[in-house]
Amino acid sequence: MEEDGYDDRGKNTNTNTNTNTNKVVIKIPSYQEVLKTSQWKSTPPSLFAPSQTFSQAFAFVKSSEFYSPPPPSSTSAAASEITASRERQSNVPSSSSSASTSGLSSSWSSSSSSTQNRNAILVSHRQKGNPLLKHIRNVRWAFADVVCDYLLGQGSCALYLSLRYHLLHPDYLYYRIRELQKNFKLSVVLCHVDVEDVVKPLLEVTKTALLHDCTLLCGWSLEECGRYLETIKVYENKPADIIQGQMDTDYLSRLTHALTTVRHVNKTDVVTLGNAFGSLSHIMDASMEDLARCPGIGERKVKRLYDSFHEPFKRVVPSYPAVPETSTQNNAEVGSANEDKEAKEEKDREKESKRRKKEPQLTVKSALSAAFSKYADKVRKKNNKSQGEGRGETSAATEQEAENKNL
Repeated sequence: MEEDGYDDRGKNTNTNTNTNTNKVVIKIPSYQEVLKTSQWKSTPPSLFAPSQTFSQAFAFVKSSEFYSPPPPSSTSAAASEITASRERQSNVPSSSSSASTSGLSSSWSSSSSSTQNRNAILVSHRQKGNPLLKHIRNVRWAFADVVCDYLLGQGSCALYLSLRYHLLHPDYLYYRIRELQKNFKLSVVLCHVDVEDVVKPLLEVTKTALLHDCTLLCGWSLEECGRYLETIKVYENKPADIIQGQMDTDYLSRLTHALTTVRHVNKTDVVTLGNAFGSLSHIMDASMEDLARCPGIGERKVKRLYDSFHEPFKRVVPSYPAVPETSTQNNAEVGSANEDKEAKEEKDREKESKRRKKEPQLTVKSALSAAFSKYADKVRKKNNKSQGEGRGETSAATEQEAENKNL
């Protein structure tokens, strides 16, 4: 028998009723919770949140055994020397001579710092703690407030990117290039490849660099990246002629450069041909028998030399007539039409062959002779013009002398 919610065993039977009443209860959020959720929806979180400095992004590198602190910059050393000298001067009693010397030292320090900054790589403060800086040894560098990571000259800059950092922040390179705003003539993206799987991240970096007119340089070590920066800085004011191919101006070197372009002809063969014929024009006029008489020049070289001087510039492409599709019903009609077409084609070929025979064949020899004749005519006209101007000047001078005598 059950009374007041208890059964014979003494257990409470009101638990089910309590649980059912708890399920019906509706929870109403407070005003602060609603305000928080509305603010989160109105301002979604930003996916791009890079570190402020390089040391924060790569703090784990400092704890490793391969890290060593960068050398003290030359600007900080100069600043410390200036402060020490000022302290020494403050201890000495002031006078007009000390004031003049302090003014001279301050002007000298400002001029030296400006020239030093002009000849040094200006490094952004974001790169503090980057182990790459200790590998820049052949060029001076100093920290400065610059937009790019490395200012290599007046119109050249560099952005440093690690592929490991790119995997953490894929939008970092895009925002850094956008900060430059195309103010530099040369923008270099110096990519340090420090991951094993480089296919996907390197493809993304290459696309970003190409779309924004940046030059991509990949380095597989910090030493290589530092060497790239040093080289760009050293060749800042050098002309492009340094990396161009240089050729001597004497006749033998130019003849060697011209004839060695023919396959299987080396420098020894050029010397032999020059001693045998004397000039390039005589080599071009020589027959295959004359070329074969030269020692060390075999049949293959003779053929290539002769063909290169006598074959036409334009290659004749053989035109094959199209084969018409025939049917079994009108074989006779198609056969007569084919005969007419063949007769017309034969006539056209005969006309074309006659026209080619009448026209002079354009070869290397004829083209060079025509060019030489044009150059000779040009030089002759120039000499005649200079002689005419000289005669006019002499006649004007004689007339002026005659007028002076009459006066």
